[in-house]
Amino acid sequence: MFCPKCKSVLLPKKKGSKLVMCCTGCGYSAGEGKAVISEKIKDDMKKIEVVQKETIEPLPTTDVTCPTCGNKKAYYWFLQTRASDEPETQFLKCTACKHQWRVYD
Repeated sequence: MFCPKCKSVLLPKKKGSKLVMCCTGCGYSAGEGKAVISEKIKDDMKKIEVVQKETIEPLPTTDVTCPTCGNKKAYYWFLQTRASDEPETQFLKCTACKHQWRVYD
């Protein structure tokens, strides 16, 4: 519903024990006791069951020794952590114990 004076949306507001449709722009009110507020919630969400418990790392691997467990493989990626004229920082994550460390070049 819209206000006949300023064409703003009329919103429900309680005045005493009655429900009135009021304009937020000009203060016009109409329809004492005639407004009904209802809400319908439609649950169309499908339930998703996660079966796999381990995460799959889509990162490349390299041969490097983990400083924590001594494993010889680690995932790696590069990020620009310093100024653009400086080299990227290499991050490594052990494939066995998941320890992360970085290498500055």
